[in-house]
Amino acid sequence: MKQSTVVSFAAAALLAFGSAQAHEGHAGGIQAQPAKAVNADFDIVHAKVSAQGRVAVFHMAVSGKAGKTRPAATGKLAGSSVFSYVWPTSIDPFEVGFDKGAGILALAVTAHPDFDDTPLYDENGDGRLDNDGNLWHSHWVVLKPTSACGKDALAVVDIPEGQKPRLPKTWPGLPILIDSPGWDPTFAGDTVEVRVPFDSEGVIGHAKFDGVTAGLRVNASVHAPLLCVADVFKLASGDLSLPGQVNR
Repeated sequence: MKQSTVVSFAAAALLAFGSAQAHEGHAGGIQAQPAKAVNADFDIVHAKVSAQGRVAVFHMAVSGKAGKTRPAATGKLAGSSVFSYVWPTSIDPFEVGFDKGAGILALAVTAHPDFDDTPLYDENGDGRLDNDGNLWHSHWVVLKPTSACGKDALAVVDIPEGQKPRLPKTWPGLPILIDSPGWDPTFAGDTVEVRVPFDSEGVIGHAKFDGVTAGLRVNASVHAPLLCVADVFKLASGDLSLPGQVNR
């Protein structure tokens, strides 16, 4: 074997070893390779959902520091941005309080400095309920492909004026299919996790999931639709095929 071949082989082995070390502790779930073109704080390398009984842990790891990067404030709602870590699932929206078959149910951890959509909670502890949207917090959202947001783009499903769909008790009052259940996300280095209770073990035990990081945009018109997925930073699976299985 030529010396150059031996050197190349050794370099490849070292690279593989380094990659294995980097992903140590992120076993199972959906694995993804780091992508230099993606902001490292949203560059998904691992997405996983584990469950014990009725409680699930939604886990995501990035190549940078999870939660470090948040949108810049614009001073107005219309046109403002939302940054998010999202787990689309195969769970029927009915299981968390929406109508059956309403769309793709996703757990989202979001931050947005220009508005607050958790009116029941005072996340920053200052005695006000309407000024802490820039702190990372959790939502259930229902998504659907929406051409008004762009080709093959998704949006949080609008509630048309005059309609009264089934909604969770902690719905924040926005005219979209969103819930603000108050589960605090936990950030640690490259990882974000959320602990989520369900009504039954079967709901989460049979679910499939994916991992997505994305930027959403608030439109000027309420039903334009109101909240579009404007920029997908990264898909863990690469194609939103929901390949992840709970506890695997």
